[in-house]
Amino acid sequence: MVLVIIIIIFIFSIPPDARRFTPSATTRVGLDCWGLMNNREESCDMEAGAEPRPRSTSAYLNPRYWDDRFASEEHYEWCKDYSLFRHLLHPLLSPALSVLEIGCGSSRLCEELLKDGVTDVTCIDLSSVAVDRMRKRLSDQGIHGVKVLQADMLDLPFGSECFDLVIEKGTMDVLFVDSGDPWNPRPAMVDKVMKMLEGVYKVLKPEGTFVSISFGQPHFRCPLFEAPGFTWSVEWDRFGDEFHYFFYTLKKGRLSSISGRHQSKSSDVPSISLLHEELENEDYIFRTTIGESEM
Repeated sequence: MVLVIIIIIFIFSIPPDARRFTPSATTRVGLDCWGLMNNREESCDMEAGAEPRPRSTSAYLNPRYWDDRFASEEHYEWCKDYSLFRHLLHPLLSPALSVLEIGCGSSRLCEELLKDGVTDVTCIDLSSVAVDRMRKRLSDQGIHGVKVLQADMLDLPFGSECFDLVIEKGTMDVLFVDSGDPWNPRPAMVDKVMKMLEGVYKVLKPEGTFVSISFGQPHFRCPLFEAPGFTWSVEWDRFGDEFHYFFYTLKKGRLSSISGRHQSKSSDVPSISLLHEELENEDYIFRTTIGESEM
């Protein structure tokens, strides 16, 4: 009781002006992003001076959204940058490989692959804006020979068995935005996922590898990867610190053994610094939405 009286006396001893809380510009941005100002309930993910991220993941299904976004976005890495999963991808690389990246967007994965010795890289994206900007970016760096094409991941414009390695990083996750119950997903979503996987399987060489880097958990993704008609082994690993990302490796021409899936120990996973923590970027919002639907 005495302590309460002391606190009350202290509060009223403070001048009225000093008791008033006026949020700074930075504070206003932080509060506004989570709907704590102006009685708004929606949330966004943005930094001061940056363009707001979508308030609903349904925007990711709209091609126009991506064109508008890529028109101003210089760089964004879904599922983290190469340094966080290089220890998983690098053992699969060699200079002789022909590589297809599906959904390049504004990622710098292509440049990282070139630095690691890969010389034959093809990048595709549905957005013509992303394609044009990537071509210019590579040209400005003096990088020539990389093929950057506008194409739909559901209708790959390539012949059979022409790539040693196909990589997608967060691209397929877009298809799961409208999945409904993850234990009983909507047939339309399953059809799209199967169409994408069939296209990937077709363009892979007989012993080629498909790498899918994703938010999706193995107990939901593996049944799709192991659907009838695919002869490939399915293994997975994970990386990340507070929040995990999943690294799926599908090797054509093999089948998974009963204990074929591998999960690395957390001690083998490099730590993510606080500056890259998912709470501060769009990955967290997207992953949370998918995660909530998959729980």
